[in-house]
Amino acid sequence: MPFITHAGNRLFYTLEGPASAPVLIFSNSLGTDHTMWAPQVEALGQQFRILRYDTRGHGRSALPPGPSSVAELGSDVIALMDALQIQKAAFCGLSMGGLTGMWLGVNAPQRFTRIVLANTAPRIGTHEAWNTRIEGVLRDGMTPLVEGSLQRWFTPAFVSAAGNQLDDLRQVLTGLDARGYAANCAAVRDADLREAVKTIPVPVLVIAGSADPSTTAEQGRALADAIPGARYLELEAAHLSNREQPARFTEALLDFLGGDAQQAAGRPANDGERYQAGLAVRRAVLGSAHVDRSLAKLNPLTEEFQNLITRYAWGEIWTREGLPRHSRSLITIAMMVALNRGEELKLHLRAAANNKVSRDEVKEVLLQTAIYCGVPAANSAFHMAEEVFAEEDLKGV
Repeated sequence: MPFITHAGNRLFYTLEGPASAPVLIFSNSLGTDHTMWAPQVEALGQQFRILRYDTRGHGRSALPPGPSSVAELGSDVIALMDALQIQKAAFCGLSMGGLTGMWLGVNAPQRFTRIVLANTAPRIGTHEAWNTRIEGVLRDGMTPLVEGSLQRWFTPAFVSAAGNQLDDLRQVLTGLDARGYAANCAAVRDADLREAVKTIPVPVLVIAGSADPSTTAEQGRALADAIPGARYLELEAAHLSNREQPARFTEALLDFLGGDAQQAAGRPANDGERYQAGLAVRRAVLGSAHVDRSLAKLNPLTEEFQNLITRYAWGEIWTREGLPRHSRSLITIAMMVALNRGEELKLHLRAAANNKVSRDEVKEVLLQTAIYCGVPAANSAFHMAEEVFAEEDLKGV
């Protein structure tokens, strides 16, 4: 059976996917188990060797003897890696799993290639709120928590439309031993990594939900700002964004981790893999709405050209690690000014914010083009920027 014993705790795990592929570890949120990652495993199972496990006190893992700590949760991951002879891996954790990922990034960075921290924060909630929840669950059991948890995990519209698609999560939460849930509430309650995360040297992607009431988008942005060089992505979702926006979440993982898969393979990606990686980056840079409109307009004349630019412009160049996406965005804007490509310039001006490019930085690039490309070109570009930014401001009203 797939169990290991560490520090007196028996941990359940699953390990699947090609033996030669890079390892990706998934860590569940409070109140769920390893099955919460089913959409991602289905999509990524051929490109990664995926290790999932039930956090102590959850699913088929054993109850801890008392309250847990985030250090113990992180040590469980290292113990799993050691037992399975995994020297290095990528890690993705959500909420409590994200706290585990932060601890690992601080205390064992040499074991991880990249870390994804989803719907989490280095300090979650207050001691008083967690103590109230612990007391309630130990007194009344798990059932009273179920529907309230689902309302926090998902937006009302998603819950209304989901029907029985959430039954698996209901069953897992209802079936948890209240003592295991309470032990992990204590781990989250006592964790405060606000200063520690500033030292994480591993590449990090922070994913937040725009409607997350538990770990807000504001907290997600603050976390990304605190970690040197971290990327930030905000999805239209509540707390379990990997389930509410499974395609977008998986695209973000593939975008961020895709280089690991190609490097481990020891060869360039084939056309299909290159296209999928390029499509994920294209959506992240330009926005899914724009890409969806482009794909909807495909016809026999344009289809091969669109496939070509997705594979090579987006799948080869924009996925390279040599320059951050922020820099590529600014360089592209400057080149579109120099070449007098107005429509492409507008496209990349709209996309700039997706790459954490500020309007002040756009202004500096356009001023630079006034000197090196000519005042008329820069004048036209400033007018286009005014139009684009005005349109974006109206959207936000």
